[in-house]
Formats: sequence, structure tokens, C-alpha cells
Amino acid sequence: MPTIRYDDVSITLSESETVLDALIRAGINTPHSCRAGACHSCLVRASSGSPPPASQKGLKASLVQKGYFLACTAQPEADLVVGPAAADDVSVRGSVVAVEPLSETVSLARVRLDGPFEFSAGQFVNLVRSDGLARSYSVASLPNGRNELELHVRQIPGGRMSGWLCRGEALGASIEVRGPAGDCFYLGDEDEDLLLVGTGTGLAPLLGITRDAIRAGHRGRLTVYHGGLDERGLYLTDELRRLDDDHDFLTYEPCVLRGDPKPGLHVGALDQVVLERHAQLADLRIYLCGDPDLVLSLRKKLYLAGANLSHIHADAFLSPPA
Repeated sequence: MPTIRYDDVSITLSESETVLDALIRAGINTPHSCRAGACHSCLVRASSGSPPPASQKGLKASLVQKGYFLACTAQPEADLVVGPAAADDVSVRGSVVAVEPLSETVSLARVRLDGPFEFSAGQFVNLVRSDGLARSYSVASLPNGRNELELHVRQIPGGRMSGWLCRGEALGASIEVRGPAGDCFYLGDEDEDLLLVGTGTGLAPLLGITRDAIRAGHRGRLTVYHGGLDERGLYLTDELRRLDDDHDFLTYEPCVLRGDPKPGLHVGALDQVVLERHAQLADLRIYLCGDPDLVLSLRKKLYLAGANLSHIHADAFLSPPA
């Protein structure tokens, strides 16, 4: 079996074991979250040996050239010498400067960065705490001169990062920001019709895309569906309705699974509502964010209903394993 060397520690991989599993087994503190190759928080660098190509999928070419790979998906067939990601390559320092409640379970966290950070609104970043705990959050704000990120955080019962952020314990704390990553961002075609669908804090990237489209002077139709189990699962409804009122090309469609029908609110399964209201899908560019089961299911249903698969951009929100 191949051997992983990290500093002065040598670890022989077990059958079907990933590099991340081996590092954790050896007691090496490695940032990680989803363990599914989606969040990129477990990025490490091989200084000797060739990482499996599958573990470099989705990384920037510059990072691949430097030997970076995702430890959670890497099952190498030969020995590797690995080390942590270099801060200058993948991250910038910042601090949490504000936390504001958006609903009973969602808070807005503002992170001010210590230096320039290139990103597109809608992409996600990884916050890495001083103890190595890492979690992914999508950026709802546009790049600005203040070097500030606006993140939507859902407080998960027992969540170590979300609780720390939402209770305000993180205020003033220094934090590492890694990224960006993700496929959900505005591509700049001002005449393209856009369909944006999300649940929960999947609204954050959709709001970022919407703000970017408005700034770019978008002319095509842009429809935003935000779903929740009930009305308590919706938030920023006033802001989204104002955007709807102020821009003729924009339509905001809130949707709940349970509740009493009322004007301006859809009641029913979000995927059914979307498919019933959008029969012509071939020319739409579609963004799906939020609950992974819904994202994967709706992606398949939209494709089977006529959507162009290459025009469907999906970032499912994966919770870390217990």
C-alpha cells in the first residue's frame, strides 16, 4: 500500500482509505468539512509524487501545477509527500466584524479581509478557524473596496462553526478565508434569461448573482425562487420584493411546502412549482443552490424536461458528517 509522509510522520494507507482519513487517523489536524470533494477546505499540497487526477478536479490550473489536491477524494496508488496549503496560494486573513439575525435560524455574518481577494458574488469560501475547524459559506455580496464578504449562516443544532458565528462569539476573531470555489456566479450575458432556485441559505448565492446582474444592467428575464418548509424558512423577503418592484426584468417567487395560500406566495413542492411555471427550458441558464437532495433531483428533472445540461449550474450545500 502507498505511504503518505507529512512532516516527520509516515502513514501507510489502508485499503480504500483517502489521504484525509489517513491524516486524521495519524492525529494530524487537517481542515475539512464535507468530505465529498465539494467544499475544497481539505486542500493540501504534494511536494513529491503525483496526486490522483480525480482529486484535482475543479481546482484552478495554477493550483494543480503546484501539486495541490483534495485530501478527501485522494486515493493515491503511489507514495506522496504532502504538506498544508501555503497561505499565500489559497487564502487571506480576515476578521468577523458583524453578525445580524435575518430570521430565527439564519444570521448574516460580515467578514472584513486583510487584503485583496478575487471572487464573484455567488461563489463560496471556506472559513477556517484557529483550531482548524472549516466550513463553507456562499458570498451574497458584490466585490467592494472595503474587502468585505457578506455570508448567510444557518445555525445548525450543535453546529460548532454556525453556533460560534450566530451567537456572536466570533466577533473580532481572526479567521482564515480560503477560496473562492463554486459554479454559481453571473456569467455576464445581459440578454440571457436566468432561472435561480434555492432553499434555505441557498438564497445567498442567488442573491449575489441577482445583485451582480443588476449591476451589469441585465436585460433578460431573471426569476428567483426561494423555498422553505413554511414562511419561517424564508428571509430577506422585503429586500427581494423591493428588487422585484424596482427592476422590470426581475421576478421574486417565494415558495413554502406548508401553509395557507396567499397572494405572492406559492404553496407546494418547490420543484413542482418551478416545472409547472417554466415549460420552455432549453434557452434558460439555471442556478440551483441549497438542500443537496433537492438540487440533485431538480437538476435531473429540469434536464429531462428540456433544459440544456451545460446551462445548469448547481452548488449543493453539504453538511459535514457527524
